[in-house]
Amino acid sequence: MARHRSPSGARPVPDEYDAAPHASAPSGTHRLPAPPSPSLHVRAMAFAVAGGALVAAGQTLVSAHGDLGVSDDPYAKLAQNAMLPVTDPVQSAAASAAPATSANAIGGDQLGNSFTLPALDERSEVDVASLVKAAGIGEEMQKRTSMIRAALAGGAPEAVLDGSTAYVLPTDGRFTSGFGARWGVTHYGIDLAAPIGTPIFALTDGVVEESGPASGFGMWVVLKHPDGTHSVYGHINRSFVGVGQKVRAGEEIAEVGNRGQSTGPHLHLEIWDAAKNKINPLPWLRARGIDVTSTGTGDGPAD
Repeated sequence: MARHRSPSGARPVPDEYDAAPHASAPSGTHRLPAPPSPSLHVRAMAFAVAGGALVAAGQTLVSAHGDLGVSDDPYAKLAQNAMLPVTDPVQSAAASAAPATSANAIGGDQLGNSFTLPALDERSEVDVASLVKAAGIGEEMQKRTSMIRAALAGGAPEAVLDGSTAYVLPTDGRFTSGFGARWGVTHYGIDLAAPIGTPIFALTDGVVEESGPASGFGMWVVLKHPDGTHSVYGHINRSFVGVGQKVRAGEEIAEVGNRGQSTGPHLHLEIWDAAKNKINPLPWLRARGIDVTSTGTGDGPAD
């Protein structure tokens, strides 16, 4: 402690903080104001420190009195109680064993005997299952919607999904002629009349197998699809794809023309099966959701 000696050699006068707690202040001296009341935070800290001191004191008593489990010394018992752990209710809930009947701590008998999460009733379980199913349906609908939009992105007039495969109406034209006998010969496709330059779109995903000049058709494009079938686009004016190129449903591959043996501008469309047999396109398209006859019927350009 700092002390100050007077020039006359008188005994030093103690600082204010050296005085006894209850000593009266010497006459003529000035006291410092009393410290403010401790805040709630300070009190909480003081309480925590006091709790730690109690545990520390208990540990000291354990050392002094030995085995507290058999001692009758009241101080030893107090130390023992101060050192016992308090049961954590969250840990009790997580324990797989049966819940304890009491907590091993002072005031532990006031804690709940068990902590468990409420179980879902049958109705709630059904509701959760319904929500999960609805979420799955929503994701599937979003996926299908995205596929339709992709198929229409190139300008195709119509697109549908058959399973997970997209199909489009190949051109915006008028149905004028079907599959079968005509004028003494067999007409192996269908005709869709449209002005020269009208876009022609890939019916579905495929790989270009032919593109360019073709006998009778003037020019054509042939696509091979993943299931082995082929689609044939004849009398085209121009082709925009090359052999070996992969195309997607709705991608523009050519434009309507009037080349070859043709009485007017139109798209001649054929469908070949996996063995390259020419089949009627109308039922094949309808089975996949495309109806070209809804675009109108009647006399028109043909090959």
